[in-house]
Amino acid sequence: MESRQDGSATHHHAVISPTRNDPLLGTLSEAVGGPLGEHAAPGIVRSGFWTPERVLIVLTTLAAVLGVVLKGYCRVNGWTTPTHFYATCYSDLPTLFKERGLAEGVLPFFTPDALFEYPVVMGLIAGATALLVPGTVVSEARATAYFDLNAVLITVMWLVAVVATARSNRRRPWDAAMLAIAPGAILAGFINWDMWAVAFTALGILAFARRRPLWAGVFIGLGTATKLYPIVILGAVLVLAVRTGRYRPLVLTAAGAAAAWTAVNLPFYLMNPAGWAYFLEFTRERPAGFSSVYFAWNLIAERLQWVMLDAPGINAIATASFLAACAAIAGMGLHAPRRPRLAQLAFLIVAAFVLTNKVYSPQFVVWLIPLLALARPRWRSFTVWMVVEALHWGAVWMYLGQWTSGGSPQNNIDSPYYVGAVLAHMGALLYLCARVVIDIYHPARDPVRLSRQDDPQGGEFDGAPDALTLASASSWARGRRGPVRDR
Repeated sequence: MESRQDGSATHHHAVISPTRNDPLLGTLSEAVGGPLGEHAAPGIVRSGFWTPERVLIVLTTLAAVLGVVLKGYCRVNGWTTPTHFYATCYSDLPTLFKERGLAEGVLPFFTPDALFEYPVVMGLIAGATALLVPGTVVSEARATAYFDLNAVLITVMWLVAVVATARSNRRRPWDAAMLAIAPGAILAGFINWDMWAVAFTALGILAFARRRPLWAGVFIGLGTATKLYPIVILGAVLVLAVRTGRYRPLVLTAAGAAAAWTAVNLPFYLMNPAGWAYFLEFTRERPAGFSSVYFAWNLIAERLQWVMLDAPGINAIATASFLAACAAIAGMGLHAPRRPRLAQLAFLIVAAFVLTNKVYSPQFVVWLIPLLALARPRWRSFTVWMVVEALHWGAVWMYLGQWTSGGSPQNNIDSPYYVGAVLAHMGALLYLCARVVIDIYHPARDPVRLSRQDDPQGGEFDGAPDALTLASASSWARGRRGPVRDR
């Protein structure tokens, strides 16, 4: 603790050095002099101007610039099919601007009979930014201006998510570098507005870590009004509430989420019920989305003349699979010898949601990156995952180029290779899930608990004793039955 001249005090927390804590970074650091010295005290001794957060902000900004540069061909030559696929610069932003009437002044949920297949906050962002683009004629120049404006706002949200992730564990701020420089975020971060939901979710986790469960719920509710996935994180809070017997954080977080989501959605439901409900109808009726396991199955089934899955069948399988996965995660959360961390459970639940969902768009990778940074900050596993995701990112654009152009498979990527890329990126995510489960059952392997921390994002669950586990419930049930007598 350091005293200031005004008599106040500032608390400093020892910061975990990545080169000391991570085997891969420790090995790579040998090229520049080796890991941080044993007598260095980051976080305790002032680091000058270049604090971890400021370095992370610079890294994120550079990564965002690179992400926009990768869209350079489309920014110069236009966003047209199938060229934007072959040039790997596709983005939903200019496509929706031209095809959903945004370029002509259509404002989702406000304009009568205008349908927009996204939740309310995303629709408002799409419409409001379109109004800021000068002109009324649909043109590639205006579409590019629309992309650039949204790219700036997405970069701001990226920065918010990185800083919030860094502050969620004061002793391990450098773990947020996974999000700051993630190849998955560079490649896919500007495809859609998903980074807004990522930022809201990161703020929710930060608020929960700071023991502000009501505010955590508000941010999760806003995230859910932007993209559906943040709501499933409440499942992690539920499991920890049951295990610790502390239900106050669950009640407040759920109340905050419900209030925020309702406050955003209710006015538009009352004003334009058909427009508000279109997202739900579109989701229910749409066929298997690209890169989902169901789309891969249908490609194989079509070639081998097997039974193909229609929308109702996929909905049933996806729902049942996700619920089964959630039940398994909840059972593990109550069975593990030590209470899992919030970030571990959240990562597993969101990963289950992604893997079982009927849509697995390339940008969904950004949902998982900050959660992995908190759940299992190990750079070797992260790097392998990012390499596989980059290969899938290239494969999906090449396949979509062939799909939309009708070109011969001999001159494009044929469906078996695309299916292989889909299975590879799902397999890489399943591998990460397995590693997180191993960390849960063997806390001595958990990088965060090796740092002598219990649950930095757990808020009121941090350090809480167990109130109910499967083992204690089983013992209680046996006690209720009484001693077994010999017949």
